Parts: sequence; structure tokens; C-alpha cells
Amino acid sequence: MKVRPATHDDLPGILEIYNEAVRNTTATYDYEPRTLEHRIAWFEDHVKNNLPVFVAVNDDGRVAGWSALNRYHDRKGYRFTTENSVYVAADQRGRGIGRLLMNPLIEAARERGLHAILAGIDAQNQASIRLHASFGFVKVAHFKQVGFKFDRWLDVVYMELLL
Repeated sequence: MKVRPATHDDLPGILEIYNEAVRNTTATYDYEPRTLEHRIAWFEDHVKNNLPVFVAVNDDGRVAGWSALNRYHDRKGYRFTTENSVYVAADQRGRGIGRLLMNPLIEAARERGLHAILAGIDAQNQASIRLHASFGFVKVAHFKQVGFKFDRWLDVVYMELLL
């Protein structure tokens, strides 16, 4: 598995992984799958704002996972804080791909002079909570019943890594 910066050619694979998560998981609270046009605009916004997107690609060139740093808030006072995203293809979960995608994110945040990385995680997603904790993220908040998906209320845990 090779991890590298994403390119426009990777966007269909990134979109496929994200849309599977939309349809089948609470990793995102989106209800409707996104379009390729939306993902292109998302990627171009990341490029414009110097926010990295990484992909894990297998030997066949298939995108098996992706990660990104995202703007936390547009207000100037939050400019040293970022929120991360880490998604792995359903058939590739549990193989350490999320772990491979975290190191470049953390290094990219340091290179950009960022101070804090936040992770908003569904409270039932123990795999993601363990992954973030293994990189030094600590739980800083637990919001009860702030999300609603699949006909149930969902809690969100926030974890933070200070750089």
C-alpha cells in the first residue's frame, strides 16, 4: 500500500469511499451521496487553501482510503486549528490503512504551522477513536444526541491533538 498526495485522478475513488460511508455508516452524518462535481470543488478548495488530501493506493492503483485536513472555521482566530477526515474502503477496513494515512496528515499540519488537529467521531466508532488515541489524540468533548441518522440519535466525540 502506497500513501501519496491525492490528484484529480483519485477523486472518483475518494468519492466512492465517501459515498459508501454515507449510505452505510455513521462515519458521516450526510444522508445523500455526493456528486463528482461536488468532490472536485471540495478538492480544489483544499488545494487553494493549502490543505492536503492523501490517498492510500494498492498495487492495482485502486484508492483504498483517503485522509484530509479541513478548515475548522473560517473565522481568523481559528486559522491554526484544523479538522481531519480519514476514510477507508469498506472491504479494506481493519488492515491498518487508516494508520498509514494519519502520519502524513500530522506531518502536513506541522509543516503548515498548525497548532491543533480536531477529530469529530461518531461515539460508537471505536475503531476511529482507538486509531486517533494511538496517535496521541485525547478526548476533549462528548456531545450527546447531536446527530440523527438511520432513525436514531447519535453522540459525537471530539478528540484533539496539540502539535
